Amino acid sequence: MPHSITFLLRRNLHDVFGEGDPTRRRATIDAIFAADAAFYAPDGSYHGRDAIDRIARDIRATHPDFRYAEIGEPEELAGCAGRIRWVSGPPGQPPVYAGTDFILVRDGRITGVYLFFDAPGA
Repeated sequence: MPHSITFLLRRNLHDVFGEGDPTRRRATIDAIFAADAAFYAPDGSYHGRDAIDRIARDIRATHPDFRYAEIGEPEELAGCAGRIRWVSGPPGQPPVYAGTDFILVRDGRITGVYLFFDAPGA
């Protein structure tokens, strides 16, 4: 089933990289990512759903109590791309880090996620 870019941006942020339960995270990955999807981060690239699942698990394990909060509304471009700005940190405390996720979409599924870290409060 095809999904809107805004829907995909939010699901990726909260239900993939913000999800601590491995079963729920994997079900979301299978639902919103194309089989040939890739995740690009400052430390490298990860190709395919299995690799995206592993990196999401590893990132989540480094800060299991952190929560993501969106900064403003997600933005869509030309029906095939979008971005969402976010901050993350322990609930009730100032953000520890911030970032922007850019996604590419084909047939209603994510084909690429590009993660850029930003300065918190910038």
